[in-house]
Amino acid sequence: MKAMILAAGLGTRLRPLTNDRPKALVEVAGRTLLEIAIARLKSVGVSEVMINVHHFGDMVVDYLKAKQNFGIRVEISREDVLLDTGGGLKKAAWFFPETPEEPFLLHNVDVISNIDLLRLVEVHREEKALVTLAVQDRETSRYLLFDERMQLSGRRLGREGTAEIVRSATHLHPLAFSGIHVISPRLLSMMGEQGAFSIITTYLRLAGRGEKIFGFRADGYYWRDLGKPESVTKAAEDMERARF
Repeated sequence: MKAMILAAGLGTRLRPLTNDRPKALVEVAGRTLLEIAIARLKSVGVSEVMINVHHFGDMVVDYLKAKQNFGIRVEISREDVLLDTGGGLKKAAWFFPETPEEPFLLHNVDVISNIDLLRLVEVHREEKALVTLAVQDRETSRYLLFDERMQLSGRRLGREGTAEIVRSATHLHPLAFSGIHVISPRLLSMMGEQGAFSIITTYLRLAGRGEKIFGFRADGYYWRDLGKPESVTKAAEDMERARF
């Protein structure tokens, strides 16, 4: 199985930890975020990984070389200009051929979790989805909205913000996205957006056209966004307590 780790961001929220390194090389309890992400992916059978880089990109390349790519095939997608999640994946599309139709994982480098990735992939296949997103019922500044069949139907800023609805539904469930996706490679030829763009924009457009963008409820699993220095400290404490 293949995967892509999104690691090209500037890590501005993590400063000063990212003043002299990319966020992928910020450490949690002595391990870099990149090592943690790769280890999680390897544990579910991923043997080939694409990593996009921008900020201190050469440091990531040198680090991987020193670690012998952690024993897997690694390809690097360099972004001279940040392309956001959608543009980053589109630039690396060559890595994920449409034949055979084998889904791949897309994973933010700055999230850690014990979400069952094998079950996530299994559900994706069972549902015959174009994309499956790991989502949770928790507070967030940006919600994705799912119908009673857990198909993506819109998004909303905050609990009370104006909603953007792309599919009609009797009832919508606001859920927080985890930054972990399973994607069928046929999505790549459907990405008509250009330049830098959020992949969520693509998902909403395709959901509005009737494509199945499915939500996988991951409420019972540990998950943490490591966007701020205090989150890194808390994650290190959690790791030492074996919470994940």
